[in-house]
Amino acid sequence: MHRKMTITLDEAVYEGLYRMVGRRKMSQFIEDLLRPHVLDTSLDRGYQAMAADKAREAEAMEWCNALAGDVADAAR
Repeated sequence: MHRKMTITLDEAVYEGLYRMVGRRKMSQFIEDLLRPHVLDTSLDRGYQAMAADKAREAEAMEWCNALAGDVADAAR
């Protein structure tokens, strides 16, 4: 969900923003700049990087399967 917000900018800053990104893209540009400063997305990026590492994922799956086997053996 998006929320509407009114901000005040120096005229020169507004003109530069208008020239660089255009009128209809200002909100998205500002949101993209602010997002990493107000939301903790570093953990998300870390998990994405780990998931992309196929060798690491295979090793983790092997470890999980071995642990599940240990738990099954202990239950007997």
